[in-house]
Amino acid sequence: MSSNSVPVPGDQTPRRGNRLTRAVGTFLLRLVGWRIEGRWPDLPRCVAIAAPHTSNWDFYIGICAIFALGLRVSWIGKASLFRWPYGGFMRWLGGTPVTRVPGEGVVEEVVRALDRQQHWIFGLSPEGTRKRVERWRTGFYHVARRANVPIVLTYFDYSRKTAGVGPVFRPTGDVERDLAEIRSFYEARMARYPDQF
Repeated sequence: MSSNSVPVPGDQTPRRGNRLTRAVGTFLLRLVGWRIEGRWPDLPRCVAIAAPHTSNWDFYIGICAIFALGLRVSWIGKASLFRWPYGGFMRWLGGTPVTRVPGEGVVEEVVRALDRQQHWIFGLSPEGTRKRVERWRTGFYHVARRANVPIVLTYFDYSRKTAGVGPVFRPTGDVERDLAEIRSFYEARMARYPDQF
C-alpha cells in the first residue's frame, strides 16, 4: 500500500467521519513519522485487538489510525481516563469507563451490546495494561466467541513506525491453542518497550 493513501473501508464496516477527518488522522500520524499498513477487512461486526501495548503513545497512535481509516470503534477503559476534563472527549472517541473488578460481567455486557448492533467494532488491548504481563486477558476472546464474530489483529510496530492491520482470526473454541496462535503474530521487537511485552 502506498504511504500516501489509506484505503477507505468497505460498505459493511462501521464508519465514522469523512475525508477531512481521515486526512487529519493521516496527517497526525505522519507528523510523528508513522504510517498505516494493510487494509481494514469489510466486516460488519468484529473484535479488534491492538498489541503490543507498552506505552501511553499507543493510545495516540491508535486513535489517529482509527480516524485515518475512518472507523467507528467502541472501546472500554479504566474509569480514571474518563474524569474531568477529558471524560466527554473520551466518550466522543467511543470509550466507555469500566471499573476493573473480577467477575463483574464485562464480557456479558459487551456481548449484549454487540448483539443489539448490526455494525460494531469493539477494540481493546489484550494485555489490559502497559505493564508486562505473563498472560493476556481473555475477555476479548470470549466476547468474540460468544458473539460469533471474528477477531481482527492490529498492531503497533515501533521498529518500523507502522500502525498495521493484520489477519482476521476466527475463534475455534480451543482457548489455549487459539490464544497461542494469536499471540504468535506479535513480536517483542514491535513494542516501544520490548522488555515490557
